[in-house]
Amino acid sequence: MAKKVKTYIKLNIPAATATAAPPVGPALGSHGLPIMEFVKAFNEKTKDKQGNILPVVITVYEDRTFSFITKEPPMAEMIKKMLNLEKGSGTALKNVVGSLTKEQVRSIAEAKLPDLNTKDVEAAMKIVEGTARSMGVKING
Repeated sequence: MAKKVKTYIKLNIPAATATAAPPVGPALGSHGLPIMEFVKAFNEKTKDKQGNILPVVITVYEDRTFSFITKEPPMAEMIKKMLNLEKGSGTALKNVVGSLTKEQVRSIAEAKLPDLNTKDVEAAMKIVEGTARSMGVKING
C-alpha cells in the first residue's frame, strides 16, 4: 500500500552543502522529520553539482518519512553562471549586463529541458531567451 502524503516542501538549497541551519532545519523540523538524515542524503546526491543552487521538492509522508527530488538550477542562475555575473540588470531594457550566443542559449535550454513543460529544444531556447532578456542579457545571432 502506498504511503499517505502529508505535505510537500519546496526549498532552494546550495548543492552538496546543505546544513541543519535555516532554511532546511526549520522547514523539516516543523514536520518532525530527521533533519540530518535529509542533509546527508541531499549532500550525497548533489555532490557532483557543487556551486549551484538547486530547487528541491521534499515529499513528507504521514509516518514521518520523506523522499525528495532535485531539479536543475533556476534558469537565471544558469545564465549568471555562464556569464560570470553577480546579478542581472535592475533595468533590463536600459542596462545590458552581458550577452549570450545561440550556442550558449541552446546548452542552457538542453540542461533545463527535464524541468520545463516542453520537450522541444527550440521552444526551450525561447524560454531561456525570455529569461535572459528580463535580466538585461542580450542574445547574439
